[in-house]
Amino acid sequence: MDEFLFGLSTFKMSNDTLRRMNHATQNFSVTFVEVDEDTHGQRVDNFLITHLKGVPKSRIYRILRKGEVRVNKKRVKPEYKLQNGDLVRIPPVRMSEANALPNRELSDVKLLEDCILYEDKSLIVINKPSGIAVHGGSGQSFGVIEGLRALRSDAKFLELVHRIDRDTSGCLVIAKKRSILKGLHQQLAEKSVKKQYIAIVDGLWPSRLDTIKAPLLKNQLRSGERVVRVDAAGKPSITKFQVLEQNGSVSLVKAAPITGRTHQIRVHSQFGGAPILGDTKYQTPERLALASNLGVRRLCLHAYSIAFTYPGTSKQVEFFAPLGGELTAILDKLSLNDTNLLR
Repeated sequence: MDEFLFGLSTFKMSNDTLRRMNHATQNFSVTFVEVDEDTHGQRVDNFLITHLKGVPKSRIYRILRKGEVRVNKKRVKPEYKLQNGDLVRIPPVRMSEANALPNRELSDVKLLEDCILYEDKSLIVINKPSGIAVHGGSGQSFGVIEGLRALRSDAKFLELVHRIDRDTSGCLVIAKKRSILKGLHQQLAEKSVKKQYIAIVDGLWPSRLDTIKAPLLKNQLRSGERVVRVDAAGKPSITKFQVLEQNGSVSLVKAAPITGRTHQIRVHSQFGGAPILGDTKYQTPERLALASNLGVRRLCLHAYSIAFTYPGTSKQVEFFAPLGGELTAILDKLSLNDTNLLR
């Protein structure tokens, strides 16, 4: 694997410039980074993890422990919170080129530009296509965040506010400022961010089953695949459901997760007796085959809307993501009408 080394020169630059330098091929030496308002209050270990992408966490904590990282010429512990104007000394660290950004001319990267629902100086809201991961890894050379960094190469800061499954489409929020990221993370922790999903499920959803409270436990199989199941030892999980329309043996439902567990809507749908159409993890092979015969080639789950208070203001905002051609075609084939979607 090709690598490169920061060696031989000393620079003073913004913390965001350093992130872009992670993908450079030049050689530099000890680097000095001046902390700005956007990084004020961040722990130094998290600062290094963010800006030394590709470096193992064990290596980052080792250079902190050995005093190779200095703040204002002094040793600091990992939990030290950076202050505006602090000068951080970062030693030469080997960086893997595996984290290089994708070519912005790739079709999957250019597609992301057309999927942007909203963008301003502080955030981006994108209608993520099904089949594209939110970030690279686990066999994916890049995901939405790497693609957007390639498209917005002049952006000082781009980080995922939250995540949705690779096979789920719909609203995904990306912060362009650390203050926005922190503000939205706080709202997520307080459960004040409102999300609505649309799902086509395999079965007639009981109209009286409007809330599922079932703890979820994550497991990892020998293959490395992650699965989730309802288990008393799991974390408390709540999803609200609303039937929009039914036809034959399928239902169009709206799902609003109150908690944000991995695969929550998918597992709660299965637990409710109606797994999501096209769900290769939680639908039986026999039902998957029937769904495939109907032309279902994807997970029929879509993050339809997201609402929150715009950080730093009292303004309430809400964004909606159109269902897209694939899901609309499936609805038409199943004679389900999406005009009941409520805003």
